[in-house]
Amino acid sequence: MAPPNQLCLVLVIFLSMFSLSSLPTNAIIPKANVSLPVPSSQLVENLCNGKAVENRRFCLKALSTPEVIAAMDTTQLGTLIMKLGAANAQATLNVYNEIIKKPGSPQALKALNCCFEAYKYAILSFEMVSSGLVEDPQTANYDVAVIGPEISNCEKELINAKVQAPRLLAGNRFMKYYVSMGYEITSTLELENPNEY
Repeated sequence: MAPPNQLCLVLVIFLSMFSLSSLPTNAIIPKANVSLPVPSSQLVENLCNGKAVENRRFCLKALSTPEVIAAMDTTQLGTLIMKLGAANAQATLNVYNEIIKKPGSPQALKALNCCFEAYKYAILSFEMVSSGLVEDPQTANYDVAVIGPEISNCEKELINAKVQAPRLLAGNRFMKYYVSMGYEITSTLELENPNEY
């Protein structure tokens, strides 16, 4: 039988490896990092199973925070999704800003500036939608939907300029997921209140 010190050392190593294996590997990740999985609410389940949601797994992970799980209705959930989308857009904007400062080709700089503007627009749109969910979900739905083409244009510019930046690609992918979640929640709000708008 191994001495107690060796058993303690093995236990510490095992626990360290186990806890590190659950850390995120991407630079830009939804603000849903919780150490223990939180069961999703029925609102979150319904949203993440919606037709417009591009990535169900991402949706469930992004919306696994206790604050989101505690959302009592679709409007509260929508407001939280818009805040998460704006926070993710800001994190990605910060990465673009960091990369713009590095020397590069004129084409790369043009593409990065295009993306920088797209993300500034995304932040403003998510914030605007967050405040407009109650008054006019139809307009909020449109405002979320128009973020998508801005991000797609950003991606095309990066590809054309041959910008190789995995963190930017991940940020663009996550932004598309948040847009799809935002579109789904605003569509749901429209259906819940068809005569009010």
